[in-house]
Amino acid sequence: MTYLIAIFVYLFVLTGIGIYTSRQVKTQADFSVAGRTLSPWVLVCTMLACWIGTGSIVGNAGKAYETGLAAVILPIGSVIGMILLTQIAGRARNYEVYSVPEIIGNRYGHVARLLAVLALVTAYMVIVSYQFNAGGMVLEVILTDESGNSLLSAGTATIIAAVFIITYTILAGLMSLAYTDIVTGIVLTVTLIIALPVVLVKAGGWSGMEAAFTAMGKPEHMKLWGVYSKVEIINFCLPVFLLIMGDANQYQRFFASKDAKSAKTAVTFMIFAVLVVESLIILEAWICSSMIPEAEHGKYVLIYAAKQFMPKILGTLFMITVVGIIISTADSFLLVPSTCFIRDIYLNYINPKASEKRILFLSRILVLTFGVIAWLVSLIFTESTTVFEKALYAFTIYGSAITPCLVAALFWKRATTAGAVSSILAGTVTTLLWEEIIKVHLPSELAKVDAVLPAITLSVISLVVVSLLTQKKQSSGGD
Repeated sequence: MTYLIAIFVYLFVLTGIGIYTSRQVKTQADFSVAGRTLSPWVLVCTMLACWIGTGSIVGNAGKAYETGLAAVILPIGSVIGMILLTQIAGRARNYEVYSVPEIIGNRYGHVARLLAVLALVTAYMVIVSYQFNAGGMVLEVILTDESGNSLLSAGTATIIAAVFIITYTILAGLMSLAYTDIVTGIVLTVTLIIALPVVLVKAGGWSGMEAAFTAMGKPEHMKLWGVYSKVEIINFCLPVFLLIMGDANQYQRFFASKDAKSAKTAVTFMIFAVLVVESLIILEAWICSSMIPEAEHGKYVLIYAAKQFMPKILGTLFMITVVGIIISTADSFLLVPSTCFIRDIYLNYINPKASEKRILFLSRILVLTFGVIAWLVSLIFTESTTVFEKALYAFTIYGSAITPCLVAALFWKRATTAGAVSSILAGTVTTLLWEEIIKVHLPSELAKVDAVLPAITLSVISLVVVSLLTQKKQSSGGD
């Protein structure tokens, strides 16, 4: 009951912040990019809270439960992506735009812009869907009694989480999120640092963990190397790398920064923040998994551990932080599609002279619409599909479809409209068809490769080859 009361108090405070800041939201710039006023410090916190979402706290932690210490390699894609993103952030901020498809449209034209919106919405609905699922998981764990029975079903818990997340996003958009993320980012980091020695002692140290894993028949969980094959490392790390290089959420934070220098400074600090926080999440999930033989609890290992293995104060803080992270991530991934639809479709094709009041109203209606769609998507996935698998699938759709042409728009002058369109189509179609149609007809060795490698390969080849073949035609005739 303590956890539930604490979370309700936290949600009440968030609602108050949302109502207060909603009065300050007068324009789409306020709603979508916080009026372009964010300092580097605020940017770091909001970027961290957005990136360290359910994919990390449930997905990566769940993979650590399945495979053990070897899961510490999972943040590699994020860190390398952040390092390269330092060279992109400032340049992206110099565009006075609201969305990634806007950059793509300005460079490649209307068709590429519409395809980018379609790929983005498809990927982001999957991402939001498992944020709803994770919110439901927290409620399930909190309301589970000593006999293992929860007062709420998974479906009902997910609906409750979805309703709050959608409502909070509708209130004030990024304006309210950015500043509550400061508290969430700080509390998350401090809590994880304190929790590491606590759960390690609880597990009996290295020797206690080794004995526990041996008793479970999982001695390989103590191994760092040799657990994952090279193909698995690519399957796990490449989608995350591609997403972070082109993630519209991170770019939306760049657009919200005061200037290009602030954006670049924030990303530089994010490299270290992501490395520390993601590593702590995986290490603590690995340690706690030695105390959780039941697989049904392993899918949300850290949420379960916060209730069972941490002191009540620490566990409560951790639960609150997890809720904050889920809300922040889900809100961000709801805001971006609504912003894209308004900027890239409504204002571009339907009503270019719409008033700010009408734009704000439609932005909120779209948040509600996309929220309902994401909830429906959460029903499509079977329970056997883990958050980790859902995350990789969504990251692959977005990263292979949008990241190559986005990076080319910023850095490669020879990229053409035809090259960008073919790249987006190649990445999207390959990802959607790979698992169910293409992969089943491949030899067993090739079938081990997930969609990300063929999708990004075909996407980049299409971009480069078609751009080179159509360059003269575009330069002479225009787009």
